[in-house]
Formats: sequence, C-alpha cells, structure tokens
Amino acid sequence: MKRFRAAYERLLEWVVVALMVLLFVEVTLGVVFRFLGQALSWYDEVASHLLAWLTFYGAALASVKRAHIGCPEVVEMMPWRARRLASIVAQVIVIAFFVVLGSVGAWIMPVLATDALISLPEIPMSVVQSVIPISSLLIVVAEVAYLAELLLQAAPPKMPSPAIADELQ
Repeated sequence: MKRFRAAYERLLEWVVVALMVLLFVEVTLGVVFRFLGQALSWYDEVASHLLAWLTFYGAALASVKRAHIGCPEVVEMMPWRARRLASIVAQVIVIAFFVVLGSVGAWIMPVLATDALISLPEIPMSVVQSVIPISSLLIVVAEVAYLAELLLQAAPPKMPSPAIADELQ
C-alpha cells in the first residue's frame, strides 16, 4: 500500500507542477500582451479557472501527503484504541463527503454542457467544472488508501526515542 501511495503522490505532484507551469505561462503571456497594448480577451477568465484547478488538484496531493489541517495533538493524547477508532471514523466521514461532492459534480456536468466560457465559447463549462468530480475521486482514492493502512495497523506506531524527538523540534 505504501508503494501505491508513493506512486500516486508522484503522479499528483506532476499534475500540480504542470498546472503551476501552465498558470505561470498563461499569466506571463497575459502580462506581456497587456504591456504591448494587445490584451488577451481570455486571460483573466482562464487564469481564474487554472487557479481553481490548481487548488483542487493540490488538495488531492495534500490528501495523499496527509498534509491537511488537523488536530494531531488531540488525537495523540488518546489511548491507542480510541485514537485508531477516531481516525477511522474521520476517514469514513471525509470519504463520504468527497463521494457526495464528486457525485453532485458529475450529476451537474450535463447541465453545464450547454454553457461555455465567456471569452472562449468553444470551451464548455462542463470541461472547466470537471475538476470537481475528478479531484473528488482523486481525494477518495487517497483517503481510501490511508483508511486501508489504518484498518491493517494492529498496533500503535513506534514512537521515536526522546533524543530523536528533541532533534525534530
């Protein structure tokens, strides 16, 4: 499972880096053309959608890395069985939320197919908004992989020795 998560993390890193480069190029082109007095009509709209995509795919990457905001100190104070149960319940809630979000996102796609970007009418809004069900699925995969690790973990993880713990702070 750890090898799968590592490969999955690497894939999402490439997607996020590609989106960052694409956003950088698009914004740079927009600035250059605006400076030359030939502003691109689609620049602002595309940049805002690319930023949204970067946010959603970045959230999927953060899920794989276990980098979302949490209260690990509170959970770590619990006894092992309660900590494991709380973590499993939290994972199930997160997975349920993203299954609902992804389902609603997929359900609304046909409705958006008749709309298009204002500045680029050849691009349907369903393509732009596809980031919601796709990133939800990516997050569900990451969270299910972590849930599987939690379910297979029979004993508490080994705590670092005090000397190592002091060095980490």
